[in-house]
Amino acid sequence: MADNHNQAQAIFGKNTELYFSFLSGLFLAIGFSLDTWTNLEPYIHLICYIISYGFGGYFITQEAIRKIGKGLFEIDSLMIVAAIGAAYIGSWAEGSLLLFLFSLGHALEHYAMNKAEKSIKALGNLSAKTALLKNGNSLKEIPIEDLEIGNIIVVQPHTKIAADGVIIKGISSINQAPITGESMPVDKSQFPKDQEIPKFSDIDKSHIVFSGTINGDSALEVRVLKLTKDSTVSRLISLVNDVETQKSPTQRRTKKFEKIYVPIVILLVTVLCFAFLVIDEPFETSLYRAITVLVAASPCALAISTPSAVLSGIARAAQRGVLIKGGRALEDLGSVTTIAFDKTGTLTEGKPSLKHVVAFNDFDKKELLQLLYEVERLSNHPLAKAIAKAIKEQEQLEAANLASNISAIQGKGIEALYKNEPVYIGNTRLMTDQKFTIPEAVETQFNQQLEAGETVMLVGYQNQIIGLVSVMDVPRKTAANTLLRLKKIGIKNMIMLTGDHESVGKAIAKQIGLTESRGNLLPEDKVDAMRLLIERDGKVAMVGDGVNDAPAMALSTVSIAMGAAGSDVALETADVALMSDKLEMLPFAIGLSRASKRIINQNIFISLGVVAILVPVTILGLTNIGLAVLFHEGSTVVVVINALRLLAYKED
Repeated sequence: MADNHNQAQAIFGKNTELYFSFLSGLFLAIGFSLDTWTNLEPYIHLICYIISYGFGGYFITQEAIRKIGKGLFEIDSLMIVAAIGAAYIGSWAEGSLLLFLFSLGHALEHYAMNKAEKSIKALGNLSAKTALLKNGNSLKEIPIEDLEIGNIIVVQPHTKIAADGVIIKGISSINQAPITGESMPVDKSQFPKDQEIPKFSDIDKSHIVFSGTINGDSALEVRVLKLTKDSTVSRLISLVNDVETQKSPTQRRTKKFEKIYVPIVILLVTVLCFAFLVIDEPFETSLYRAITVLVAASPCALAISTPSAVLSGIARAAQRGVLIKGGRALEDLGSVTTIAFDKTGTLTEGKPSLKHVVAFNDFDKKELLQLLYEVERLSNHPLAKAIAKAIKEQEQLEAANLASNISAIQGKGIEALYKNEPVYIGNTRLMTDQKFTIPEAVETQFNQQLEAGETVMLVGYQNQIIGLVSVMDVPRKTAANTLLRLKKIGIKNMIMLTGDHESVGKAIAKQIGLTESRGNLLPEDKVDAMRLLIERDGKVAMVGDGVNDAPAMALSTVSIAMGAAGSDVALETADVALMSDKLEMLPFAIGLSRASKRIINQNIFISLGVVAILVPVTILGLTNIGLAVLFHEGSTVVVVINALRLLAYKED
């Protein structure tokens, strides 16, 4: 439809289809008035009806020709046939009414679809068109497409940020609502000058900015870390453009139904055309009845009932910083009653703090602290970074480069060389695998810290357990309230799947109100756990960061990525992306999904209900084509308006 629509843009602009519909209605009204209340020659009002036909059938005919060219005989074609049939039997007024209301329904349908699409694709207007490139002491305004990685741009107060990057000078509050949906500006500061800048996804979010967000009161200098085509806003636009390919289950079922239903309608109408051979009536009466049935049976409202609601729901989600990738994800999200959560960074702050360092077997504690600092500072794991940072700050230690050859042992810990001897830091499975004996006193201490909800690691060195180190990742402040809201809207099972010790998970679960917790899970164990949950509960959603939990998220019914802004992996792998790092947006997303499902069901009930009533009534000859058109096309308008209600959805 878009191509044909564009061909007529020059006449009335983007609303040409709507204006044509109104003109069709105007000439219908003039023709009907002349026919009813004047004694003018019949050809005068007939000319008005023909003009009404022309305006009402212009876009519909183009659409029908385009579809027939592809071997499709669908609703538009049925309406054209019905209008031609009405003209053949002399019912010009009814045929004009049919084309007027059908074209009006079409125009409103496209208006609704465009409104929903524009709400999403407005993302394309978020980006600044130019950037202030800093070169020495001079500034040059250049198109954002010319920016290169490593360039430094200056962002003036109250202007749009032109690229994804890291702040290297300045402090400001950034309005991130266009990308993340956050209602309040977020404080941002410059990245420490004495540190090497890592890749974009590894930088603390307090130092990074996204293209399309709006700077506050202070000027900033930003080092560009992503090309324009790879920026967060560009990724969003790309994903939104793919939304239409992700049709909902209901939409797919409707399409299958239409492919069977339309030929049946054609067959029924053809049979009714020859009713005069069986019933004592003129051919014109049989043809009139057949055309009326054709109008009544055409599934116009059914065709638009699902896509209009899906697009409206996706548009509303985007306004609040929730990216839903198509109708399947939208419908599936509302049907789940079980949600599995990753722990670190999802239910917890993801910023562990050092709690205890205990030395065993008379090993010198200062030496233990030095060992931990030297080894952990070489690791990129969040726990290792937290331990190294805390020890450095508390003990004022400096790196002596005593550790090397660090490597991660998935799901168990790390190994390295310290003073050219192997050292292992991790859970009891790692120690057992490396043939360390765990004394009873060490095991007791280990279990005590675990029961307190701490993540505990043992240190194995020189063939013995020399120490214990524990960290604590506290629950998000909003976690308990969010889980309570989820429970109120019907989420029955909320399970934590974590690689941490079982008791750590249970301690966190107890604090925030989870129904279950499963710990000591390697990535493959999470996949097994997800498989068991699906067998038990049917549909299960998985909430994680889209990276470490990717296998389990891929298996889930709906995968939900936290804090996806700036994360290409999360945007790519998840069905639903919470752009901000806010768990509290999850109940809104689920509530919107359920509202969308309700409206889709209402629309289908309305559209099929009207058809179910009109078809037998018209077959029995109890109504005329005018009333059939009025009720049939009226249901299409009602369905469109009902779908648009989703654009104003608010969580109860």
